[in-house]
Order: sequence, then C-alpha cells, then structure tokens
Amino acid sequence: MEIELWFLLALPLLFAVGWLARGFESKVRETDNAALPRSYFRGLNLLLNDQHDKAIDAFIEVVKLDPETIELHQALGNLFRRRGEFDRAVRIHTHLLNRADLPARQRLLALNELGQDYLKAGLLDRAEDAFVQLLEDRNHRFDALRALLRIYQMEREWLKAVDCARRLESEAGESHYVSIAHYYCELGSDALNRGALVEAQQAIDEALAANRKSIRALVLAGDIAAKRGDHDQALRQWRRVESASVEHVPLIAAQVADTLAAQGKEGDALDWLERMLLDAPSIDLLDIAARRITEWRGATAAEALIARETQRLPSLLGFERLLEARLAVTQQAGRQDDELQLLSSLLRNHTQKLARYRCTKCGFRAREYHWNCPGCTSWDTYPPRRLEELDLA
Repeated sequence: MEIELWFLLALPLLFAVGWLARGFESKVRETDNAALPRSYFRGLNLLLNDQHDKAIDAFIEVVKLDPETIELHQALGNLFRRRGEFDRAVRIHTHLLNRADLPARQRLLALNELGQDYLKAGLLDRAEDAFVQLLEDRNHRFDALRALLRIYQMEREWLKAVDCARRLESEAGESHYVSIAHYYCELGSDALNRGALVEAQQAIDEALAANRKSIRALVLAGDIAAKRGDHDQALRQWRRVESASVEHVPLIAAQVADTLAAQGKEGDALDWLERMLLDAPSIDLLDIAARRITEWRGATAAEALIARETQRLPSLLGFERLLEARLAVTQQAGRQDDELQLLSSLLRNHTQKLARYRCTKCGFRAREYHWNCPGCTSWDTYPPRRLEELDLA
C-alpha cells in the first residue's frame, strides 16, 4: 500500500515537470526563430516563387549577417548548377570566394564548386584556372586532376592530357594506358594530316609503348608507312590488326585491298577479302569487298558475292545491299525495274536506323565509327559492327 501511495503522489509532480519542460522548449524555439535573419525567410519565399535573382540577393544578405549559413549557399549553388542555371551558380560561389573571413576548408570547397560551374557551362579556361589552384590541396588534388584531364581532352590539349593521366596513374593508382595511347594517336593523326611523318611516327611509337595492343596505333602505323611509300611495311602493320583483333579488319580492309591492287595483286586482294568475310563477316567488310569486286570484276560478280553472303548470314542490311547490286546489274543491262527500285528505297529508309554504331558504355548511336564516344567521351567503346549485327550476335 505504501508503494502505491508514493506512486500516486509522484504523478502530479511528473506532469508538472513535463509541462515546464514543454514551455521551456517552446521559448527556445521562439528564440532560435527570432535569431534567423528576415532575409532568410524572404529568400525562401522568393525562391519558391521562382524569383531566383532576388532570392540570391536575399541569401547573400543572410551570409553577411550570419556566416553559419555557408553550407546553405553551397547547396543552393549546386541546385542551380544541376538545373542548368550556371550563371546563378557562378554568382553564389563567386560571392563565397570573395568573403575575406571564409574558412580555408570552405574556400577550397567553394573553389571546387566554382570550377564545376565553369566546366558545366563550357567556360573551360576559367574552369582550368580553378582546378589548377586546387592541385596544391591534398584533399582535392585527384578530383582536380580528373577534371583537368576532361578539360584537356575537350580542348584537344593532348600532351597536357597525357601528363594528367600519368599523374593519376602514379599518384592515385588509376589505369589510363588506353586513353594515353589514344592521346598520342590524336597527335600522330594530326601530324600525319600535316605531312609531318617523323613527328607522326614518334607519336605512334609512344602510343604503342603505352598500349602495345592499340588497334588505332597499328592502323596509323600502316597509314604512315603508306604515306612514305613503303607499301610492304604498310601491309605488315595493317595485317597486325588482323592478328590483334579480327573484328577490326573492316577498318583497314580498304587500305590492304588497294595497296595489293597497286602492286598488281588484285587476285590476292580479292582472296584476302573473301577469307576475311569468312573469318569476321560484317556489313562494312561486305561493302568494301563488293565495291572492289564491282571495280575489278564487274557488277554481276559483286551481286553473286553479296547473294552468297546474305544467304549465309541473313540480315536486312545485307538484303538491302543485294537489292542495290541487282539494280546495278539491271541498269547495266539497259533494263528498268520500278518495283525493285521501290522496294530498295523502302528498305533503305528502314535500315538507316540499323546501320549505326552503338557505344557499349552509354548507348550513344552514331552514323560514323568513333574511337572516342561523343556521348560519354569514353575511348574504345564502339564495336566496329552495325547495330543490327550487334543485336543478331
């Protein structure tokens, strides 16, 4: 009975304590709300009403009155950048950087965000300046190097891109040998187009040193030898592509066939093309073979080849080529087949969607073959096969 009596007496006391605590919490909340500047609530209201510029002015005023709202401004700037409003994001992050009392850690964070703003907006020179400053900070160095690598690739500053990639390999333990080989291939290709063959060869040697299996470097090595007039060396380099990756043979098939033909070996060229069609059939290789046979043996022989290949590996792209070949034979004989012409035209309109290349990383589709994906900027992500062939594989 004594325990129950004390329990009953304690209930009113506990209730009173809870009531007092609630009142104290309410007063603390009111004090906190009163401590927030009016500009904060005005900025929120303007932001919700899509008056972004006025909202930024209001939030900047909050920063002046209350330095503890720095994180709010970082988040607001990032929000504007994600929405594509880069000028507003730049304005917010620039204001933070201009604050003399901004802590060092927050200053570096704001500089990084400003660099991202410039990069997304396409202001590459300003983005580069921002990330170069961040290289000295240990916490931001690797992210800055990755951003600079992207910038130099976009600006086609290939030697600077090589330097960044090698720093990331040595310092961050990342693997960039595929990209480095392509950077040197870009330099070699530019030099080859200018006729600077020694410079081009040096770049390709560097590419193969970085990645000895680089298909692009092997293709360019053959192109350089052909430009020098050393056809035997050119053939050796191009045939290395066949050994390294037979599916990439269409990239060098035309050069090999034409070089052999220039040496008076048209029969060898045709034999090689037909053998490659058996080892690595593709619509691109079929096109190359059909054009050479048409030129050297006539339209009827080309039609026979396409018919044989289409029957062996049926596809809409192959059937379209067969119709075109038969139209050529018909026209050569002086006949007109309107129905065949109409069917070929209708099929061509449909197969245009199937005759594209597709990036294995992002799925970006392109009419032309790319070493570097225009969508995700990745290297070596395009198989040298058309979309229909990939789907049938």
